[in-house]
Amino acid sequence: MANPKRKQSKRRSANRRAANAFQAPQFATDKSDGSLFRPHRVNPKTGMYRGRQVLNIET
Repeated sequence: MANPKRKQSKRRSANRRAANAFQAPQFATDKSDGSLFRPHRVNPKTGMYRGRQVLNIET
C-alpha cells in the first residue's frame, strides 16, 4: 500500500477543511407575495409548493 512520503502540514490540512465550511442557506423568492423560502420546500408563509396549495395556513 502507498504511504505518504512526508507529513502533511497543518496549513494544507486547514485549507482542505476550509472547503467544507458552513455556507449561508440559499433562498428563493415567491412570485405571488415576494416572501423568501428555501428552494424545493413548501413555503411556510403561504403553504404553496410548485403552484399548488399543499398546507392549510390559518391567519
